[in-house]
Amino acid sequence: MVFETYSEEETFNIGKDIGSKAEPGEVYTLIGDLGVGKTVFTKGFGAGLKIEEPINSPTFTIIQVYDEGRLPLYHFDVYRIGDVEEMDEIGFDEYVYGDGVSLIEWANLIEDIIPKAHTEILIEKDLNKGFDYRKITVTEVK
Repeated sequence: MVFETYSEEETFNIGKDIGSKAEPGEVYTLIGDLGVGKTVFTKGFGAGLKIEEPINSPTFTIIQVYDEGRLPLYHFDVYRIGDVEEMDEIGFDEYVYGDGVSLIEWANLIEDIIPKAHTEILIEKDLNKGFDYRKITVTEVK
């Protein structure tokens, strides 16, 4: 599926819609350049899971767990990962194969350990279509 958005609110709402349909054990990978709207999308995704606390990108902590929604959300930001082995230290498999939903920003940096079945979300800008334009491509990988 491909979505086109022209505001942060629209990007948030796409995330919210996808989050509202998320099921236990699902893994979502979030790929896109800096400043493309990954965190805005993630905030919407959390809202779709009925998470009310503020969602921020866990750049320095690698993972943030939100467990007061309809499902736990395991929000990873692996931008600062130097080696895939660091993911073992934080219990990556326990989260990804757990009862919640995993959303992994910068997943392309750890693609070797991403479960085969996941949903890839690619967010791209196109300045020719406007500063706030985003193309969001959602692909089921089996």
